[in-house]
Amino acid sequence: MPIALPRQTIVPLIVACGLFMENLDSTVVATALPAIARSLGENPLRLNLAITSYLLSLAVFIPLSGWLADRFGARTVFSSAIVVFTLGSIGCGVSHSLGELVAARILQGIGGAMMVPVGRLVLMRTIPKAELVNAMTYLTVPALIGPVLGPPVGGFIVTYSSWRWIFFINIPIGLLGVWLTRKFIANTKEENPRPLDSRGFVLVALGLAGLMFGFETIGRDLLPNDLVAALIVTGVVCTALYVLHARRTPHRILDLGLFQYVTFRANTIGGTLFRTGIGALPFLLPMMFQLAFGLTAFNSGLLTFTATAGAMAMKMTAATIIRMFGFRNVLIGNALISTAFLCSYALFTPATAPALIVLTLLTGGFFRSLQFTSLHTIAYAEVAPAQLSQATTLASMAQQLAQSFGVGLGALILHLTVWWSGGETLTVGHFSIAFLAVAMVSLLSLPFFWVLPANAGEEISGRKATGDASAAKTASPLAERAEIQQDRGRA
Repeated sequence: MPIALPRQTIVPLIVACGLFMENLDSTVVATALPAIARSLGENPLRLNLAITSYLLSLAVFIPLSGWLADRFGARTVFSSAIVVFTLGSIGCGVSHSLGELVAARILQGIGGAMMVPVGRLVLMRTIPKAELVNAMTYLTVPALIGPVLGPPVGGFIVTYSSWRWIFFINIPIGLLGVWLTRKFIANTKEENPRPLDSRGFVLVALGLAGLMFGFETIGRDLLPNDLVAALIVTGVVCTALYVLHARRTPHRILDLGLFQYVTFRANTIGGTLFRTGIGALPFLLPMMFQLAFGLTAFNSGLLTFTATAGAMAMKMTAATIIRMFGFRNVLIGNALISTAFLCSYALFTPATAPALIVLTLLTGGFFRSLQFTSLHTIAYAEVAPAQLSQATTLASMAQQLAQSFGVGLGALILHLTVWWSGGETLTVGHFSIAFLAVAMVSLLSLPFFWVLPANAGEEISGRKATGDASAAKTASPLAERAEIQQDRGRA
């Protein structure tokens, strides 16, 4: 019996297989690092290379993903990315030295760099715009399960079995993802792909790697401060050189002309500012609960888990809320509400009732996730089909940078507040300042949402008058082409 799920359901779920692997892997590895260090006979601090090498590989190869999808087809690249990530996972599981583990993590990063932007591209090319909000819901709910399961699964495996199994669990997920991709997704690609901008690729890769690695290591005492500063400066200089290069290169690897679209600017610039403030939470909350409140890692995890639970609850109502209020109102309102919740975390003390902390984190997670869903969806409202590959690549780069900036910003603020106070240990007051500071960064996103027209993304949100005629107009030409190719494949 063939699977009877509609395209707007089955395609996001297939793409979510890759996102689930990546999100589960990142959280599981962090939990298992001490056990891996003991097994390999290494200092646990050196094992941080297993994380940073993955991030660097991710940064270097994300810019290449859109060009590869245009040239070889989104299905081919996405399924290949799953294979590469799975092979990297196997390599990690059989590693017997730090060098072998780092090499395998680099291979995983190459696969991960292709999975996220190309997975979104698959979605854009096969789902009509009118169905995009619901499709994003099916995509993001499974992807959220990874961070939820990561810590307990990693802790269970490390405690009761070998740490190597945290990588081997990706094998069945990867095999399932490849099979579903090959069976149900059409291999859409550009008929006349643009030539590779090799010089632009090098500049973007160096710029992104310098910025991500530099901000990831701020305030963590992993590298000398001079080296951290040099990485960030290198990233800024290479990024600036790419901007100059792109102005005189017709076939640039990243099309900065996409910023002419107000909806794309809202996602990439406004969204980056919003995500930077929010991106500090996974770093600040566990640190505060464990170092300032004196909670165990397990109890801290139970509290921070509630924010993800709130995010998952939102996914069932996202389409209705966006349809009712429109993208502009949702983005503006959520920017204000989420900033207020970030500020409220500054009021937490060891005496705060756990129930109040849980309720605050749960509700805040709901609104933050609604903001992310809105941003992910509206980004492509005005983008032409031929520009989708570059749009998904640029949006994925901005999101990765925001996550690194958020962690780096949180660490830097804590470092500065401790230095300013003349102390050596972190207190509740230091974390309060950090939460207020990152909240103000998220609030800086508001002007980019304010300038959106009232009808921004109405074709996607469903606020326009519906009917057979209007629904037919919303269908993407690439989606129609995908259906034709799928029919041919079945024949």
